[in-house]
Amino acid sequence: MKLFTIGFTKKTAEEFFTLLKKSGAVRVVDVRLNNVSQLAGFSKKDDLRYFLRAICKMDYVHMPELAPSHEILDTYKSGKGNWQQWEKDFLSLMSKRKVEQSVSRDVLNNAVLLCSEDTPDHCHRRLVAEYLSKKWGGVEIIHLT
Repeated sequence: MKLFTIGFTKKTAEEFFTLLKKSGAVRVVDVRLNNVSQLAGFSKKDDLRYFLRAICKMDYVHMPELAPSHEILDTYKSGKGNWQQWEKDFLSLMSKRKVEQSVSRDVLNNAVLLCSEDTPDHCHRRLVAEYLSKKWGGVEIIHLT
């Protein structure tokens, strides 16, 4: 099973859609809590769904159950928490949600986890991919950067 990840920040639309198209993935799984932000540009939910279909022949699925809660996000963004604490809180949330049982492997097989961060280092999409790989086994993680 292949599971890709990508962030749209610091990428032009051309760079973003070229990376997706070259990946050979079949769908984008949006793991953002808010997928309609004005800051999202070409990656706003309805625009993204259209562009993915028209440019890459890919499906689009929004899975907020793979996003952090508002509380975890707000604590981190306000500067009250550091990355290590954020990572611990988010992994605990995924465990509580039992995402390895509730999320279909078929939906994530050959899919791209989408978030805003430009690199996977400090991004929850990497944590989701690693968490599921650990729980499911046999998952090859590929970060599109």
